[in-house]
Amino acid sequence: MVKKKGFLIDYNRIEKEIWQLTEPLVASAGAEIVDVEYVKEAGNWYLRIYIDREEPVDLDLCEQVSNLVSAALDKSDPIKQSYFLEISSPGVERPIKRESDFQHFAGSQVLLKLYAPEDGKKEFTGALGGLNEGMVLLETEEGPLSFPLEKVAHVHLLADL
Repeated sequence: MVKKKGFLIDYNRIEKEIWQLTEPLVASAGAEIVDVEYVKEAGNWYLRIYIDREEPVDLDLCEQVSNLVSAALDKSDPIKQSYFLEISSPGVERPIKRESDFQHFAGSQVLLKLYAPEDGKKEFTGALGGLNEGMVLLETEEGPLSFPLEKVAHVHLLADL
């Protein structure tokens, strides 16, 4: 399995192919793809497609998308081994992955994780400032910070408690 190098662009081949195949189907159901994961857990392979839309994602939407995606995957057969297909919401702590996500969620509270520590820390929280020229901008209690995108392992929204 190809290792992911960066969370924004470098999906492995299967995840890229699935994303491209299913994106128009998900859009036809009135939603968008947030993430695609193809992982092995406890001896089984799982294909997870996380979807979102302005109104909350409900079971009916997940079922509709699952039926559309399942039929397309059966026809194109991009994955040769057996796997479980899961369609779900990304949850309240949704990942920030695409350039448009960085703009859409600017001002939202996020948790940012780095691959390697910077000044002794790998995790930072604050208000997302967006993405500018390959730098993730973050407004923290200590002041503004910026991180090169290739050093960022993960960014996700923080739930309001």
